Amino acid sequence: MASEPVSVALVEDDAGMRARLTRVICAEPSLRFVMGAANAGELLAWFSENQVDVLLVDLGLPDLPGREVIRRCSRMQPACAVMVITMFGDEANMLDAFAAGARGYLLKDGTEHDLATHVLSLHAGGSPMSPLIARQLLARWQADKPARPAAPSAPAPAVHETPPTLSRRELEVLDLVARGFTYPEIAGRMAVSVTTVQTHVRNIYGKLDVHNRTEAVYEARQIGLLP
Repeated sequence: MASEPVSVALVEDDAGMRARLTRVICAEPSLRFVMGAANAGELLAWFSENQVDVLLVDLGLPDLPGREVIRRCSRMQPACAVMVITMFGDEANMLDAFAAGARGYLLKDGTEHDLATHVLSLHAGGSPMSPLIARQLLARWQADKPARPAAPSAPAPAVHETPPTLSRRELEVLDLVARGFTYPEIAGRMAVSVTTVQTHVRNIYGKLDVHNRTEAVYEARQIGLLP
């Protein structure tokens, strides 16, 4: 049975960029474009009366900071996954956006080509990020990580954690993800709905303790689930 497409709204003050993002969303059968706002006021008025699965937010809005839009929308609809699409790649904006409730952060340069895949990944529980943002977040985490204490003279025996176990179908999905297939393509190859694929991906992320497909593939290879 075909699944309902993922509904997507966006707020972007640049008319050309808004039109391009809208075209990408409308071209993906698994997505349903429902609203494109030019400013925060327009988006918030609509958002207060309409449910949506995914919200794309530009940070440089003319009437209200993007982080405040994220904060208000996250409070109104906690189930809505919010992702930033912006030109601002600095650490301050990134941290403010995540603190406000964003679950993904993409830079406009190079965003459009993979936007549909990123939106589906976000809806499935992932946290899509542009490589620059991911590197900054990793650098911040490493800087905040406490120094490792000196090794004891008699180290305790190592504790070997049991590797996570994935079901046969989850392994099949993970293999197709690693090979670069989109969710609709995976659904077609497995003869299941896109929603089923998204559920498998969400379960894989949870079992591997990761947030996006790159981390999932890397972790799976580290523990021998993928060649």
